[in-house]
Amino acid sequence: MTTPPLSLHHIVRPSSLKDTPAPAIFLFHGYGSNEEDLFSFASELPEKLYVISARAPFSLQPFGYAWYAINFDAEYGKWTDVEQAIISRDIILRFMDEACEAYDLDKANLSLLGFSQGTVLSYAVALSFPEKIKYLIALSGYIDEKILVDGYRDKDHSKLDVYASHGQVDMVIPPEWAQRAPELMKSIGISHRYEEFPVGHGVSPHNFQAFKRWLEARV
Repeated sequence: MTTPPLSLHHIVRPSSLKDTPAPAIFLFHGYGSNEEDLFSFASELPEKLYVISARAPFSLQPFGYAWYAINFDAEYGKWTDVEQAIISRDIILRFMDEACEAYDLDKANLSLLGFSQGTVLSYAVALSFPEKIKYLIALSGYIDEKILVDGYRDKDHSKLDVYASHGQVDMVIPPEWAQRAPELMKSIGISHRYEEFPVGHGVSPHNFQAFKRWLEARV
C-alpha cells in the first residue's frame, strides 16, 4: 500500500483488525541497513499488529542508513555521535505520533522492535518515555544512558515489558554491554526477560522463535 510522507521513510503491513484503532509494532534496523531488513519478520508477527518498518534518517556511503554515526578512533576505539542519536530519538517520537494519526493506531498499545543500533534507539525511546511504549523487543543492542532523557529514572516504568537477547560470540557489540541492561531495568522497575544465544551479531532461528512466542503471549 502507498505510505503517507511522514518524518521517516517506511513500509507497512496493515493490521487484520477492521474499524478499530490497531495495536502496532515499529521496527528499527541496524547501522548500514534499511527498512527492508527487519520487515522480513512482518509475515511472522501477530496479524492484529500494524507493522511499521522505518528507515533511519542519516545516509551512509555508498549505501545504507544509520540512526547515528559511529566513529573509530585509534586511541578511544568506537564511539557514538550522541548529538545525532538524540536527534534520531526525537525524530522517532515524532514519527510514531504521525503514524498513529495516519494509520489510526491504538496509542495505548505500541511496541518497538530494534536490532543493534535500532535497539539502542528503541531503548532510548522506551526508557525515556515509558508512557508511550507497552512492549520492547531489544535484539543485539544495549542501553546507552547518554541518549536517555534527564530524569528518566524517576519516571513510571511499571507498565513497560522488555524482551532482550544477545549473541554470546557477538564481535560487533560485546555481550558485556548487553548484560548490563537487566540490572538497570530491574533498578527502575521494568519487567524484562534477557536471553543469550550461541551466535554472533545476528538473530538465530531459536532467538526469533523465542521473541515471537514472548510477543504472541502479550498481544
